[in-house]
Amino acid sequence: MDQTDPTEKLSAANRGTLEAFARFLGTRAPHTRAAYLRDTEQLAQAVHPAALSSLTRAQLARCLAQWHAQGLSGRSLARMLSSWRAFYRFLLSSPEYALQDDPCEHLKAPRSARRLPSVLTPDETGQLLSENAENEATRNAALSIRDIAMFELIYSSGLRVSELTGLNLAQLNLREAEARVLGKGNKERLVPIGRPAIEALQHWLAVRQGWLQDADEPAVFINTRGKRLSARTVQQRLNHLAIRHGLAQHVHPHMLRHSFATHLLQSSGDLRAVQELLGHASIASTQVYTHLDYQALAKVYDAAHPRARKKTGKP
Repeated sequence: MDQTDPTEKLSAANRGTLEAFARFLGTRAPHTRAAYLRDTEQLAQAVHPAALSSLTRAQLARCLAQWHAQGLSGRSLARMLSSWRAFYRFLLSSPEYALQDDPCEHLKAPRSARRLPSVLTPDETGQLLSENAENEATRNAALSIRDIAMFELIYSSGLRVSELTGLNLAQLNLREAEARVLGKGNKERLVPIGRPAIEALQHWLAVRQGWLQDADEPAVFINTRGKRLSARTVQQRLNHLAIRHGLAQHVHPHMLRHSFATHLLQSSGDLRAVQELLGHASIASTQVYTHLDYQALAKVYDAAHPRARKKTGKP
């Protein structure tokens, strides 16, 4: 096994440049500083023995393309490019390097294929949030009553987990079957609440009174100590419920939001309405659900269309 120290692959000039960059980054957050130095050192090793201060845009693009071909994701390459941009801004600001042009300018990381979100089928969603589940919750534990209310609301209204945990009583209007939620970028939107979610919330709000330790606590969903619930607890409780009701896959809160969007789009075909309900700033974010819908249609086609059926080998 090669025991060579990776830093030995650096020229003296590049090692000195990286040390100067490290000093320049002295006030940055430790995690950011470490990432910037690691990514820039990796670049120096890849182009050895060329000087970092003399690299061209074409050379940087070639490094990105090679690493992408080797399987590095677009997200990782974008992070790496961000580190290089910080490095070359440092060189441009340092008179000793006499750098005239930024080789990172107009450079973009290759894009990875977009991963489609995982969703539950309507049957799986029904299994997770069935009447049996609710009746079991009512019989057994106040904790389960809260959980059913949370997950009914996420699926009914397409909430993000942060929107669920941040929801206050003043934002909830069960009489009008709606909630006003605060989404990304502090953007507020009004979402409808379905009948099963309303019933589950009514059960929970009656239980919630017994958990309060501070009458002024505004959160809709609280823990047994009367404090606002954390996103991590919501994730754990949903996975626990999925296991209890026999779902094979790992289920997380965002999967319920994805399922809400997919099922609504399949039923209505109204992409703009789904965008509005999800609180997406761009229609492009919502269009991913049309691909999921197409995949479902393609499976039906493959199973049912006479020209798509697999040949059995019989005449």
